[in-house]
Amino acid sequence: MKKPKISPQVRSRIPTPEGNFELSLYTSDDDDKEHLAVVMGKVAGKDDVLVRVHSECFTGDVLGSMRCDCGDQLKRAMERIASVGVGAVVYLRQEGRGIGLLDKLRAYNLQDQGYDTVDANLALGHQADERDYTIAADILADLGMRSIQLMTNNPQKIDALRNSGIHVNKRIPLEAELNLENADYLFTKAKRMQHMLNLSVLPSPVMLGNNGGLNGPP
Repeated sequence: MKKPKISPQVRSRIPTPEGNFELSLYTSDDDDKEHLAVVMGKVAGKDDVLVRVHSECFTGDVLGSMRCDCGDQLKRAMERIASVGVGAVVYLRQEGRGIGLLDKLRAYNLQDQGYDTVDANLALGHQADERDYTIAADILADLGMRSIQLMTNNPQKIDALRNSGIHVNKRIPLEAELNLENADYLFTKAKRMQHMLNLSVLPSPVMLGNNGGLNGPP
């Protein structure tokens, strides 16, 4: 696979409810998308920098959709970074685990018919997860941090960054609130995608009164 070459374009101060960040925009010769780094404090040359690598989720990040945990994870990551004063969120433009917003919405419709999030993607001709973290690794390298603490529940993300040369010294769990809309989604991620969620302290979807698709398509 060709290694993408990233190019930082501009950096601007962004005040947020969590605190003041700097937003850096990157382009890559691997795609025509604008990837972002949301940075607080001086991260260059630092060890164990708190980092979230976050894939774009318009429905969760912008609209506050309760069908997933994405918006909640993004907010919590920024709050944790603000609490220590140093850290970064790398925001990758790979909507819907890489399948794009159009097919993500089609997958939502299939989920409403009883498919889980994995089977919905497969039914549309996609893999369960088509994301790539090479650009994220390049952005982290450009930011200059020596090692990171990664806020994630996804072991594949940890492996991908390490394989790209990023020193991930520690995983920080980043679990969102469970609700009637996202319960099946979270349980499916844990059971079928090996995400490291502490299900022992969570009520099951059945206990929540939601049966939406853990048993696969009808």
